[in-house]
Amino acid sequence: VIPCVVSQWSAWSGCAEPCKTTYRVRTRHIIQEPRNGAEACPALEERAGCVEYWTRQGTECKQSLIPALITTGGFGKARKKRAAADGKERAGYCVEFQLVAITPGCLHSHHSYTHWMRYLREGHTVCVECQHPALDSQSQHCSGDGTGSRKNQLLHWQAVGNPRCKGTWRRIRRLDTCSCPSVHSFLFI
Repeated sequence: VIPCVVSQWSAWSGCAEPCKTTYRVRTRHIIQEPRNGAEACPALEERAGCVEYWTRQGTECKQSLIPALITTGGFGKARKKRAAADGKERAGYCVEFQLVAITPGCLHSHHSYTHWMRYLREGHTVCVECQHPALDSQSQHCSGDGTGSRKNQLLHWQAVGNPRCKGTWRRIRRLDTCSCPSVHSFLFI
């Protein structure tokens, strides 16, 4: 039996379309085909949700995304590299929220890029980073971050990449320096 061998994953692509909630892609290829009854090769493409705030011509998108759209903090590392490369990175901030309600769809995420959603639990405090390009240059805040909300007001959020994963949270406080624990660290899209 000769097993299937696949390459490492490529880097994530940019978003498929600018100025809207869409997806990014990463791929891998088959190095060795399976033979003699070996198990079939695993998936060669994965998609994850994302939003790009700049048009292909380099102008800033002007729409507001509500509810708050979040993804795993890991997406921020790639985004920071792109922002530093084009010289547009601005200082960001974090907001702590207490999760109030979560849809069951968050627990039924079967793709590797949605496993982070399983860490969302009612009652837990989460930390969400607002960084460029989600950080609006005029208002200096991210859509859905709860700025201007009343104390204890329920705010809505949705996980990018799984429309069945959404819920409500209460804003606790804004942190000008982010020191979020990795498991409960998310990112405004």
